[in-house]
Amino acid sequence: MPLSPAMDEETARAEVYGLLAQLYYAAPDVALLEALRVAATQAPAAGGVLEEPWQQFVGVARAMSASEVAAEFDALFGGLGKPEVYLYGSHYLSGFLNERPLAKLRGDLAALGLARHDAMSESEDHVAYVCEVMRYLIAGDDGAVCHLGGQSRFFSMHLQPWLPQLCEQLATHPKARLYRALAAFTQAFVAVEAQGFDLLDR
Repeated sequence: MPLSPAMDEETARAEVYGLLAQLYYAAPDVALLEALRVAATQAPAAGGVLEEPWQQFVGVARAMSASEVAAEFDALFGGLGKPEVYLYGSHYLSGFLNERPLAKLRGDLAALGLARHDAMSESEDHVAYVCEVMRYLIAGDDGAVCHLGGQSRFFSMHLQPWLPQLCEQLATHPKARLYRALAAFTQAFVAVEAQGFDLLDR
């Protein structure tokens, strides 16, 4: 789980992206929710930027049942027709789904040698998909694409421009409880990532 003192920084970053991908793709099942409930909440260094929002998120996870979380996920992101909260980058970047930002993303994924699996029903600009790509760019073993420069470019093109807007929408949504806390953690994590990449590019 994120923030474990035993993890090195790169492994922890990859784990966070992987966890975000899971949580935004589907409501956590009983096993994942239980893992969140027993997750460590103390950062390796006291006062870390992510410590408080992570503690808040774990606290909400401990207070909710799997059925309550599933109902919240469906209320926010599911249902027939237009969802209350969109999870797709194209919506935030262009106001529409399946628009030019998705085409750009697909081109960049192809350049990385990546493509959406046929079993995945969501388009590639789903927040879970782009988080999973970031996890791969951090933890993958293809040195040609899995490096800090590649991470920085993908982040600045396909996450940073719109993910904060998604988080802001969740932060104020009256039906969001677990996902309001997750949005706060996501925003804090994205801010840390952006700061790190800014330092890298100087």
